[in-house]
Amino acid sequence: MSALAPTLQAFFTDRLARQRHASPHTVAAYRDTLRLLLAFSEQRIGKPPCKLEFADLDTALIAEFLDHLEHERSNSVRTRNARLAAIHSLFRFASLRHPEHAALIARVLAIPSKRFDRTLVTFLTDPEVDALLASPDRTTWTGRRDHALLLLAIQTGLRASEFTGLTCGDVHRGTGAHVSCHGKGRKERVTPLTSSTVTVLRNWLTERAGDLAEPLFPTRRGAQLSRDAVEHRLARYVNSAARTCPTLRTKKITQHVLRHTAAMRLLHAGVDTSVIALWLGHETVETTQIYLHADLALKERALARTTPLNGKAGRYRPPDTLLAFLEGL
Repeated sequence: MSALAPTLQAFFTDRLARQRHASPHTVAAYRDTLRLLLAFSEQRIGKPPCKLEFADLDTALIAEFLDHLEHERSNSVRTRNARLAAIHSLFRFASLRHPEHAALIARVLAIPSKRFDRTLVTFLTDPEVDALLASPDRTTWTGRRDHALLLLAIQTGLRASEFTGLTCGDVHRGTGAHVSCHGKGRKERVTPLTSSTVTVLRNWLTERAGDLAEPLFPTRRGAQLSRDAVEHRLARYVNSAARTCPTLRTKKITQHVLRHTAAMRLLHAGVDTSVIALWLGHETVETTQIYLHADLALKERALARTTPLNGKAGRYRPPDTLLAFLEGL
């Protein structure tokens, strides 16, 4: 067995599990990245993964692997950068254990993330929210569960992993009603609930009749809903709601769009971005700035409060032919 194999194993058992207490989602993401990298290396070099050396994973191979992700596996630039971050994390750990490979490791760590165009976030308008919430058939057990789930997701802006992991005991319906969750980065967070959401959840919990430790939104068999199941149910309700609200057909609606919708509703209500960052569990306020860029109505209201300019209309004419050349580039 090469030096790479025990180092990779120690990366998961020592660095991620013992030192960082990484979440199962982080471990799974790093695991998938390294499985793809080792399989790609075996195909290119011809060595089984347990015999690969550090020298085999040089910058040329890793750069080729990143291109393979984009062009052959059709991964987005964000996914490519996430895979690179996992590789960087492994090599930073290896730098402490194998100083003899310091030069190679430094070159791998110098591989930069790829820049990409940032698109505006998608969110639902109030009529679209109303149409979506009206889609579940509340005469059925599944419809009442899904209506409560969608309402909670839109009002709180919880991540998919957060609200699928909720238990019955995480909902507090008394004074200062709120829902508590374990968020990204192992941070605990509480989010207040509106009176209408409390009413829906109270009725659902009465019907649910589960123990405090059981899932708040279970499957028919009582198991925790998976993220894929939530996305599948959401897609069905979006298609149904599009019959009465055609604008939904022009948008790609995922669970994360419901999170964006919660943020935009808070922004339209005049809530400060620092409060929205705390509400959503963002690490920094800068992450919340994407909602300011997406809110055209907010920009139009800001423009309406400005004083009109009294400048004279006219066309700029360069005073020199050389400047005219530069202006025309």
